[in-house]
Amino acid sequence: MNYKELYNESIQSPEKFWADQANQIEWHKKPSKILSTDENNYPLWFADGELNACYLALDKHIQDGFGENVAIIYDSPVTQTVKKYTYNEVKTEVAKLAGGMLSLGLKKGNMAVIYMPMIPQAAFAMLACARIGVTHSVVFGGFAPHELAIRIDDCKPKVILTASSGIEIDRLIAYKPLVDEAIELAIHKPKKVIVLNRKLGARIPFKKYDVDYDALVYGSEEASCVSVNATHPLYVLYTSGTTGKPKGIVRDTGGYATALKFSMQYIYGLKPDEVFWAASDVGWVVGHSFIVYGPLINRNTTLIFEGKPIRTPDASTFWRVIAEHNVNVMFTAPTAIRAIKKEDPNGEFIKQYDLSSLRTQLLAGERCDVATLEWYQQHIPVPAIDHWWQTESGWPMIANMMGVEFLPIKPGSAGKAVTGYNIQIFNENGEELGPNDEGYVVIKLPLPPGTMLDLWKDNERFKAGYLNKFPGYYFSGDGGFKDEEDYIFITGRVDDVINVAGHRLSTAEMEEIVSSHHSVAECAVIGINDELKGQIPLALVVTKSGENLEHFQLQHEVVQLVREQIGAVASLRDVIIVQRLPKTRSGKILRKLLRSIADGENYQIPSTIDDEAIIDELNHDFTIAKIGSFK
Repeated sequence: MNYKELYNESIQSPEKFWADQANQIEWHKKPSKILSTDENNYPLWFADGELNACYLALDKHIQDGFGENVAIIYDSPVTQTVKKYTYNEVKTEVAKLAGGMLSLGLKKGNMAVIYMPMIPQAAFAMLACARIGVTHSVVFGGFAPHELAIRIDDCKPKVILTASSGIEIDRLIAYKPLVDEAIELAIHKPKKVIVLNRKLGARIPFKKYDVDYDALVYGSEEASCVSVNATHPLYVLYTSGTTGKPKGIVRDTGGYATALKFSMQYIYGLKPDEVFWAASDVGWVVGHSFIVYGPLINRNTTLIFEGKPIRTPDASTFWRVIAEHNVNVMFTAPTAIRAIKKEDPNGEFIKQYDLSSLRTQLLAGERCDVATLEWYQQHIPVPAIDHWWQTESGWPMIANMMGVEFLPIKPGSAGKAVTGYNIQIFNENGEELGPNDEGYVVIKLPLPPGTMLDLWKDNERFKAGYLNKFPGYYFSGDGGFKDEEDYIFITGRVDDVINVAGHRLSTAEMEEIVSSHHSVAECAVIGINDELKGQIPLALVVTKSGENLEHFQLQHEVVQLVREQIGAVASLRDVIIVQRLPKTRSGKILRKLLRSIADGENYQIPSTIDDEAIIDELNHDFTIAKIGSFK
């Protein structure tokens, strides 16, 4: 069956299509309800089915005779460690950790937060939670205590699992003090903190709620998998929202497992036992879908990589890992390729390695620019496939489906709509636009299995953010257009969320922090184009009357504030003092105009602007600040 036939079948007969795909995974109780609705009339998949994600990832393969196959390869250039784990070994670690969690009082329906670096124990923790029906919420280890505290208060975990430290290239980051500070800041107090001592020299202040990870695992019995309903929340993963408060994306178990099995085979074109490497982090949706659950459910060896594309030790790291572990398909963000290209523009490092195992290079997390795509294709003779999806979707929405039919690549396009996603381009009035007309990217309901169920304990925000703008459709928050051949081009966010090296960050949240500085009267944070990271934040501040703070001092203090409260991942480096901010007559800051001026793009002065003279002032302020140097 070719792409068009498969896609049409998924849109015309979604229940039959996804019932067939659900048969590809093992259920404890097969669903009889394929598509139904919840109490808010939102579509549900496989509502009466029962299964366990950890069973699908580990126990099933062992029962099928593949227990000695390699499940996980841990490659850590920052600690000079390479270790391989079989399915049997992973299952023992996971089942004993799950048993330890049960002994601490956790049970099906509870919540656990995981705050760990890229180490195998992060995956073990996720799978242990899934094994006993505990919903997990993984928080990216680069987030500061303030951000961790917000998530603790929102999802109210009974337990936090963490490690003594992470490593940022050549710098040790002590995690335990950050967790302790977050607990101090949070209103909700978890009962226990399970701490893995990596014995790398980081400070581990002891608290009465601490439990040693190794001792817990060593002294515990193995726990069996518990059966959960298909709609049971496997995890809650927080992503940035326009209000500054993170949104807890709720992911189900049955639909997600079905979609991931389908993705590995039909989108990424992987057969069982092949090696798959997603060079991402378990703190992001890529880590959930395509480092842990997707590859393991499809019985692919998955790589957990603790390092960076450069400086660990150099720009050859990716190619070394591919060659050493015979990687068949790799996934990374375009930012990583741009970083390698900058360090090794002529691809000299590439020539040192045998990359013959590599079949496909997947790119996602941000829009892939044409120059990066062309550089990759020039130096590595495998298809470089850009594709598009979101934390909310959990798996690809637009792609070149390598397991179905390889379609011609169009630079700048993420491909065509993936099976199950009826993607359309709307204007402001909800009318479908024709070819090459840019508008809002929307998807007709029902979304396919595996996509978000809701926002954690905030259904009103879920409806307001995704469903109300165009009734009957999911609003993606992105703009884009289709060409005459139905290739889709994503042009970027239409809200105040920016994409920094594949990480979605809220400018509204940064503005709250910048505004808290005692010298700042008002501010705007915008995302400006950046050659390496795609976008970086820029803060424009109006200082209070009478303040005589030097620019460099204000910049330093504001940058530190953001770093302390969000983390280095925010990448805020530059602050410009302006005389005033451009606003509409109703007082709304014209952020799009600011972005255009900062990026040196053509712009029109809106008729709604309060005072046109401000444009000359801004251009003067930007010139003084040498805005071009930020890029």
